[in-house]
Amino acid sequence: MSQLRLDQLVVDIPYQQSGFALDVTIEPGQVWGVLGPNGVGKTTLLHTLAGLRNARSGQVVLDDVPLTQMSRGAIAQQIGIMFQEHQDGFPATVAETVMLGRHPHLSMWQSEQGDDRQLVEEALKALELSYLSQRQIYQLSGGERQRVALAMLLAQQPDIWLVDEPTNHLDLHHQVSAMALLQRQGKQQRCVIASLHDVNLASQWCTHVLLMYPDRAPLWGEARTLLQLTNLEALYQQPLAVAEVDGRPIFVPRVAQD
Repeated sequence: MSQLRLDQLVVDIPYQQSGFALDVTIEPGQVWGVLGPNGVGKTTLLHTLAGLRNARSGQVVLDDVPLTQMSRGAIAQQIGIMFQEHQDGFPATVAETVMLGRHPHLSMWQSEQGDDRQLVEEALKALELSYLSQRQIYQLSGGERQRVALAMLLAQQPDIWLVDEPTNHLDLHHQVSAMALLQRQGKQQRCVIASLHDVNLASQWCTHVLLMYPDRAPLWGEARTLLQLTNLEALYQQPLAVAEVDGRPIFVPRVAQD
């Protein structure tokens, strides 16, 4: 499985004149949660890791090869990204949309094969979408569309998963299912990097975290080490309380009482 390395990477965040360097290695089997307030650059970071945006400085290296030296097709075979917002440019069924995940593995004029269709069926089943396979994509709810995006990434089967707000629009049951899916990818020795708004999702499901502060150097490392009140209160500028559930910390905001 592939390894992703950030070599003194400074993300080019709009309207920020300077940035802090990231010197991080994402190993197979690790599930990373990227945490930080709105506008700090979590989405921009994921786009940079996918090779969709240029870094301000430094580089992203996939298995000792800088992304800038790789073709888009070669990158797409190993790195998959799920965007925060989904733009559907043409009518398609759920199954046809999930099949798009197989296209990086097909040559220009090659049609889908039996193995591709099998992977799509398995992805639909894993995301509880089989009953919607022939539904038009524009007829879905926000949560259903989010699960389709995850199914497309699962069908793609990349070594590196970049997931922007994977639980967006999802109810509680499907939030748990989505995070469990990401955890399984880690257990299958893939690299997973997910931007998250909910620190408790990172606490429960992530092995590592990257804390992106708006005004100071980021922190990265094992989740159990970094998910501490002092780090998180500074990250969110919000007083927090912590409790333990099933051996893991759960953080809740402290609200001043009138």
